[in-house]
Amino acid sequence: MKIQRKKSRAAEVYTSSLNDIMFFLLLFFLIISTMVTPAAIRVLLPQASSSEQVMTKKNINLVITADLHYYIDDKEIPKKDIEPILAAMIANKAENEEMNVLLQADRNLSLQDVIDIIDIGNKVRVKMILFTQKP
Repeated sequence: MKIQRKKSRAAEVYTSSLNDIMFFLLLFFLIISTMVTPAAIRVLLPQASSSEQVMTKKNINLVITADLHYYIDDKEIPKKDIEPILAAMIANKAENEEMNVLLQADRNLSLQDVIDIIDIGNKVRVKMILFTQKP
């Protein structure tokens, strides 16, 4: 005896959980868009005859490797040429430009090697910033 089913099953896609996902996506994009838009506002500023010039900062990268190779802006130089190169860079800066030297020294260097470079920076009267890493 053959039994036939009265109802045929239709495939269904349950979309009740998609509402929650779409809500969170919308909320995420709304929050992100409010963080981005304030920088997009362009304003024409008025002119004044007594306005001040703003100091711009130029950073010079000085890297000392563990085997005492010295690099200024990714160009390898000998230690004896650091002072003349920094002095030339300072002399060529614009009037409204401030120079900083970002010193990245290997952790295995002796303290005296780092102090020698900081001393060179003091001679040419440039601000030296020593990079460190969080533990």
